[in-house]
Amino acid sequence: MTASWKAYLIDLDGTLYHGSRIIPGAAQLISDLNAQGIPHLFVTNNSSRTPGEVAAHLREMGIAAEEQEVCTSAVAGAEYIASIEPGAKVAPIGEFGLLNALREAGLTVEKDHPDFVIQGIDRSFTYETLTRATQWISAGARYVLTNPDLLLPSQEGLMPGAGTISAAIQAATGVEPVIIGKPSSILMNFAIDRLGLRNEEVAVIGDNMLTDISAGVHAGCGTILVLTGLTTNDNLQRFIDASGVQPDHVCNDLEELRNMICSTAAI
Repeated sequence: MTASWKAYLIDLDGTLYHGSRIIPGAAQLISDLNAQGIPHLFVTNNSSRTPGEVAAHLREMGIAAEEQEVCTSAVAGAEYIASIEPGAKVAPIGEFGLLNALREAGLTVEKDHPDFVIQGIDRSFTYETLTRATQWISAGARYVLTNPDLLLPSQEGLMPGAGTISAAIQAATGVEPVIIGKPSSILMNFAIDRLGLRNEEVAVIGDNMLTDISAGVHAGCGTILVLTGLTTNDNLQRFIDASGVQPDHVCNDLEELRNMICSTAAI
C-alpha cells in the first residue's frame, strides 16, 4: 500500500489543472511533496510541448515544477527510437515538442527514406501529410505513436487528438503503431528509470481510468485515482468495467490525496 511507495508519477490535465485553470489543492500537494523530499515526476501524453514549456505552464499556475521533473510522450518516444537505432532517420508528424525531442535524442529528421515515422498531435495535419505517412510506412518505415488519445479538451470544446490522426494512418496502411504514452507502460518505464526505483515502489496518480490507471497497472505500479477530472463518482464503475482494472485508492479531491500521502510519509 502507500507505505511502500517511494515516489509518484503525476498526471497533469484533469489531475492538477483543467487547461489554464488550476485544480484546488494542486499547488499545496506539490509544495508538500517537495517539503517532505518525496520524489515525483509529472508525466503527460501531450507531445506538443517541451518539458521546459510544460514546467513553465505549471509555474504560471503556481505549481512548483522544474524541466527535469517533466516526462512527455514525445521525449519518451524519441528515446525509445534512439535505444533501438541510435541516430536513426525519423519522419515526424507533430509539433515543436516532438521535433525538439528528436533533436535532443540525436535522431536525424528525414522525410525521404525514413527508418521510423513518429506521430503525435499535429494541428496542421493535412491530406498531403496522410499521403506521405502512408507512403513512408508502406515502404517499410516503423510506425511509432506518441499517444493514443482520440480527443483533447480545449477552450472551445473537444478536438481530435493524436489517436484520431493515427486511426486514419492505420486505416490507410493496415499497420498498428508502437504506442509510447498511457495506457502503454513504455512512458511509465521511461519515467521510473529516471527515478531509479523499482516499478512496485512507484504509484501513478491520475484522473483517467483508461489511460493513467491502466498504464500504472500495466507497468506494475501502485495506482491512485483522483476524481478531479474525467472520472467521477457517477461514472467510476463504468470506467472500471471499460478499463478492466481497479485503482488501489480513490480520492475525491487533491486535499484527500495530500493527506493520504503526507500522513503516510510522516510515519
